[in-house]
Amino acid sequence: MDFSISPQHEIFRRTVAEFVEKEVTPRVSEMEERREIPREFYARMGELGFFGLRYPEEYGGAGADSMMFAIFLEEMARGYISLAAAAMMQCLMGTNFIYRFGTEAQRSRLLVPALRGEKIGTIAMTEPGAGSDLGAITTRAVREGDSYIIDGTKSWITSATRADFFTVAAKTNPDPKAGFKGIDMFLVEKGTPGLSVGKKIAKAGAVASETSELTFNEVRVPAENLFGGKEGFGFAALREMLNEIRVMTGALGLGLARAARDESITYAQQRMAFGKKIGDFQAIQHKVADMEIEIELSRLAVQYGAWLIDQKQPCNKEAAIAKLFATEAGVHAADEATRIFGAYGMAMEMTPQRLFRDGRFLLYGGGTSEILRNIIAKEIGI
Repeated sequence: MDFSISPQHEIFRRTVAEFVEKEVTPRVSEMEERREIPREFYARMGELGFFGLRYPEEYGGAGADSMMFAIFLEEMARGYISLAAAAMMQCLMGTNFIYRFGTEAQRSRLLVPALRGEKIGTIAMTEPGAGSDLGAITTRAVREGDSYIIDGTKSWITSATRADFFTVAAKTNPDPKAGFKGIDMFLVEKGTPGLSVGKKIAKAGAVASETSELTFNEVRVPAENLFGGKEGFGFAALREMLNEIRVMTGALGLGLARAARDESITYAQQRMAFGKKIGDFQAIQHKVADMEIEIELSRLAVQYGAWLIDQKQPCNKEAAIAKLFATEAGVHAADEATRIFGAYGMAMEMTPQRLFRDGRFLLYGGGTSEILRNIIAKEIGI
């Protein structure tokens, strides 16, 4: 078993790091102030081939492995979580179903331009009353001849105001006992009558990665827009993707933790107190050492999860561990960074306060830490 990083992976890491340092970092303050990601970033990431990493060459992708994708997200998160989250949506959740289960016409019209950054895709699962308990969604899709009629409300939908197409979770089986198994996934394109996008949800963290509500009022879509071609298929397809979401969210946490560690080291080597650098105090050294421990363990968990996905091996437990440990590590590192900076850790012109706010964003999507612990316990027979 070898899930180590290859020279090719490291070359790619340097490519992404250079993009982040030269093109992303200088504009973070602008994006924080505007609370949005400039559209040109999508075109630029498409041009660099980032959006197509996990897709085959026939659709304009690179055919790269999951390890490469995890490295991409880690380096992006090290620079700016908002952009990393939007990129992950474009690369994974927003385009996965159309690639795997869409028609060739749909792939040509939507997937190919999305990989170039010309169109934006997103997924709509969460509802005001259904987050962790996804089986409780109330959005309905009812067959009517050669169409489905979709009614319901979604919330916390990433990039909703600018998305060109949506992968929408809806109940085709309304039986309460069906729960999660009653869900199917549908393609709904921007401009479809009855689809409306609500106002942006103001957030404390990841502020430039916009989230909004969606309303479906008798939205009619062709029957071919049911991903998988038959009712009852969405449950298994969604579960399979959740493991990848969890591992890759762990990669975001790893990148955030690295950013917090780096900021802490730089500040500790400059800040003077009691006649010496604060980095000379053992209390500060221990904080940074604990960050490093959690970073290294997070890296191993994420790499192992990515390797298992590439090997097409079951990884419910390992994906849950990667997401839980790495995101909590990111939050812990950001918190410790604010403590090392002292009062300056709360200053808006300093980076730690942003890392502290952004870290919380990672705790919810893909399963809360509590839900993930439930999964891990079940996987080991408890």
